[in-house]
Formats: sequence, C-alpha cells, structure tokens
Amino acid sequence: MIKKPRALLLVLDSVGVGHAPDAAAYGDQGANTVGHILEHHPEIAIPTLRRIGLGAALDLAAGGNPNPPQCGAVGVLVEKSSGKDTTTGHWELAGTVLEKPFPVFDTFPADLVSAIETEAGVKFIGNVVSSGTTVLETFGAEHVRTGSPILYTSVDSVLQIAAHESVVPREKLYEICRVARKHADGIGRVIARPFDGGNGAWRRTAGRHDFSLIPPRTVLNALVDAGIPVTSIGKISDIFAGSGISASHPTISNQHGMETISEVWRSGGAGLFFANLVDFDMLFGHRRHVDGYARALEEFDIWLADFLLQTTESDLVIITADHGNDPTSPGTDHTRECVPVFLPASVPARILGRLNGFDHVAGWLGDYFEVPNDWSAGASSG
Repeated sequence: MIKKPRALLLVLDSVGVGHAPDAAAYGDQGANTVGHILEHHPEIAIPTLRRIGLGAALDLAAGGNPNPPQCGAVGVLVEKSSGKDTTTGHWELAGTVLEKPFPVFDTFPADLVSAIETEAGVKFIGNVVSSGTTVLETFGAEHVRTGSPILYTSVDSVLQIAAHESVVPREKLYEICRVARKHADGIGRVIARPFDGGNGAWRRTAGRHDFSLIPPRTVLNALVDAGIPVTSIGKISDIFAGSGISASHPTISNQHGMETISEVWRSGGAGLFFANLVDFDMLFGHRRHVDGYARALEEFDIWLADFLLQTTESDLVIITADHGNDPTSPGTDHTRECVPVFLPASVPARILGRLNGFDHVAGWLGDYFEVPNDWSAGASSG
C-alpha cells in the first residue's frame, strides 16, 4: 500500500525569537519573546525544542551563525507583509503577502457604529480600546443592566462584540457579528466574545467565533482543488473564513489543541493538518505573564516529544509562529519579530538560514503535495 502524504503545519501563536529588521518602525526594537522568557526562566525544561534547534533559531534571528540542531532543519522567517497581527501572519504563511496593513482604531467611526446598530437593532456601549478582561470589568455590569452589547477593539485590526450569554444568546451575538462583518470594510476580523459570570467574576466562555475577511487564493485552496483535504485545528478556519478548509476542529485551549492534533494524526488520514495553539498569545503574551508563558512552553515541549515519535521521515512537519508577543514589553500589543521554523522530521539535520518571507511555508507545502505552486516566489496582494 502506498502511503498517502500527510503534513502538519503548527503555528505556536506569538512565539517569536527576536526583533525583525524593521521592528523599530513598529516600536518593537529589542523585542524577543522566547529570548526574554529564557532570561527570566533559565531553568525552563524544554529539551525537545532545544533538540530541534530553538537555540539556533534565536542565534539566526540575532544575526549569528549557529551549528545545526540535533535533528531536523531549523531557520527563521522574516515577515514581508506590513503588520504584526494574527491574520496577516497566517495569510502570509499560506502564501498571501499584504502590502498594506489592516486598519486599526482607537475608536470606531460613528457612521460605522450607526450602520451596524441600525441593521442589527442594537445599541452598543464601550467603543474603546481594551483587553478582553478589562473591558468586562469596566462595562460588564452596565451591559447586564441595559442589554447593550459591548463594542471594543485592540491593537489588532479587530472589531470585537462581547455579550453575556444570559442577556444576548450566543446565536444572537453571532448574528450581530455577521451584520458587523458586512459593514466592517477592510477590518481583519470581527470577533464574537460571549461571556458569563457576575460582577467581579466575569468569565469569557468557549463560544468565541471569528468572522474574518476572505483571503485571496492561497495554497490551501490549491490543495483542496487538487482533492487534498485541509483540516483546521483551533482558529485556523476562522482566520481564513473557511476558504480552503475541508474540515474544522475548534479548540478551547493549548491542551485541547494538542490532544486534537494527536487524535487526527493517529486516525491515519492524509492531507494537511493546519493547527494554531492560541494560549501563548491570548493568555500570556497579551497579559504580559512571563511565568505562565514559560509554563506553556514546557507543557508544549512534553507533548511535542511524544508527538514526534508518531511521525515518519515521509511526513512533513512544520512548526512556526505568526508574530511575536514579548511578555516583557510595555503595553499589550504583539511585537514585530522573526519567527522560528522547525522541520523536525527532516533528514539530515541542517540550518535553513534566515529566510525572507513567511510564504516559504506555502512553497514547501505546494512542493510536498505536488500542486501547482506560485507561492515560493511570494505572491503578493494589496
């Protein structure tokens, strides 16, 4: 029996390894997500990441000339797109380079807010820049009292709408977000943020749903068109608005994501499994939680050691990131960084170097699955 090709593209959300060449233009000179975590926690137990070349990736990002890892291939990717957000990073990994960044806001324009309110039949409160936890502390009680959904944004190109599940049922919140998506021209994502709990103890629930712009054609579309399934794990399907996705497995945490990856991999299916582990970014990067970030890396390392035992030399495994989020940096924003790229099932062990463009990943996928492939040259979209 001929073994059908299978690949895992795993994005460790925000696990950057050092400031990008243009980081100063983003206010991120000196940022280094992993490097600064290691400075705070030199005792961190991540033997598998070290074995597949994490130290080499840190050296490459800093301009060094490291020795090859113990196994596999390792390099760093330098983003070509403008921006440092989730959508931009993932789209470039799949082959779309954005020449213009998605718009960001301190407050949404009155005409946009009014258009959404009129069609959805709601009246928003908030319309501020805030973290998801802070906005609930500020507006949660007023929302429960008035029934008005909370509108907010962040440093990303996102329009977020939060509502208590007992006040605005989840499906109603999704419908409001679908209306917002129609009017939010150019904004990367509209995000539904259901929550529950009470004053002083608000809790975001697992019903988050992202309504993204539809990307230009990516390598995911080429795979599906060629009859090669693309399975989303985590928020991948949301990021690509379902375009180029055959099946989706939403997850609620890193642990759930890792368990799901193992399950679908053991099932013996072929094609591309495209996964995102979001806790690094959502729980620890944005919240500037160095200790939690370090523990999350240790937990991932334990899982990775077991997962790699399930791979063969014929499998393609690519582990990378979409941006940085240095938990030692001021503020709560992502950081413009180089990202590591590991091919731990690759033989022989080698250094890939410092590669210009996340879209190298799309090229590798196209070559591996033997689909018509323009992405290795770096297709661009304005």
